Amino acid sequence: MITILSWSMVFVFMFLVIKKKLTPFSALILIPIGFTLIGSFLGLYSAQVTERKEIAAPALPDQILIIGDWTLEGVRQVSTTGVMLLFAILYFSIMLNVGLFDPVTKKMIQLAKGDPVMVLIATSIISAAVSFNGDGTTTTLIVCTAFIPIYKKLGLKMMNLGVLLILMNTIMNLLPWGGPTARVISVLNLGEQEILRALVPGMSVSIIYVVGVAYYLGTKERKRIGIQKLTKEDIELLICCKDEDVNALKRYQYLWFNAIITIAIVIMLVKGTFPSVFLFLAGTALALVINYHSLKEQKQRIQDNAGDAVQVVILVLGAGIFMGLFTGTGMANALALSLTKIIPINFGRLWGLIVAVLSAPGTFFLSNDAFYYGVLPVLSETGVQYGYTALEIGTASLLGQAFHLLSPLVAFVYLLLNLTCLEMGEWQKESGKWALWIFVFFIGMAAITNSVPLFK
Repeated sequence: MITILSWSMVFVFMFLVIKKKLTPFSALILIPIGFTLIGSFLGLYSAQVTERKEIAAPALPDQILIIGDWTLEGVRQVSTTGVMLLFAILYFSIMLNVGLFDPVTKKMIQLAKGDPVMVLIATSIISAAVSFNGDGTTTTLIVCTAFIPIYKKLGLKMMNLGVLLILMNTIMNLLPWGGPTARVISVLNLGEQEILRALVPGMSVSIIYVVGVAYYLGTKERKRIGIQKLTKEDIELLICCKDEDVNALKRYQYLWFNAIITIAIVIMLVKGTFPSVFLFLAGTALALVINYHSLKEQKQRIQDNAGDAVQVVILVLGAGIFMGLFTGTGMANALALSLTKIIPINFGRLWGLIVAVLSAPGTFFLSNDAFYYGVLPVLSETGVQYGYTALEIGTASLLGQAFHLLSPLVAFVYLLLNLTCLEMGEWQKESGKWALWIFVFFIGMAAITNSVPLFK
């Protein structure tokens, strides 16, 4: 009965999220509570109540009240991750406000001048740099604002901009404060530093690969239109910002401080020198105090940037409740055991590769919420039966992200297509053929570093 209940909960959750009948946050809270209550009325938690409360014959009220304990445990498990994400998003949002990445953008355009090869390489590098904040919408707005005028000026194919931006954002989206990795961390209760170390080799190779793709596409454009000359006036016109409100937030006088502290945070994050919560909390406080001296300005920066951060954090807390109930009730174990009976033992040895392959269509046809909150717990519990760790399965489940941002379920894609005037089908086809190799590099490097053993 508890196996049936667990499968039913996963299917109902996925259906309601995919069909947009409930927001992911509401579904994460209401669906597990509802199904857990059904189990309480069916008397399915007698063993759990007896073990925890030392009650020999648990009554219905006992099986209902224990839901609060499971919920609290789930929230505790993800609380550190939630705080880390809150301050990571705030920090990078402030860095965008103060104009940390503006000199990089300006220098790239100046160096590119009228050479298509340089323009496309600059597109890829700046897309990677801006994607550090983990927000695809911000990346799209900044990169398109900087490069669409120069693409039009030189007569470059706008398809190249759309492809290079999404490929780089796909890679950088795997950072711990990005959407999919944050979900994996919260669902499997992993450390952000350990999963970052597992992902970095594949991400590094893929970044180099995309820069290579930019060079290749640039040479094709150079043959097609040649190298054009841009005057200093043309370049200055392309890089200047006319929005007074945006310019008022810039703090170029503190550029080196902001650059040094950002680089230091990233290095210490990768090395594990300090907990990421401490790094981003201290970094956010320093960024506010140094860049905005008045209390009014500091409060305004927090207020304006808090919206995106809060949306991510409440999803993480919701995931904690989901996983607390899913695990505490025994549904997770029941679901995993039922799945292991379906898959032959020989396939079990390849579970890391199976999860990686399943994650590609899984994260393309499903939203990240549906896949990581609904499917990943099943894959992880099953993997444990075959000797895989939660870190290995969590890492494997992220490799399919090579295709996720090509999905029509990703909202900011429509902004990108609108700004670049591209048709979705052609854009997906062109991007997909390059994304396939990112997927191969992800799997290959995971196997080489043994972060995801292909078989056991």
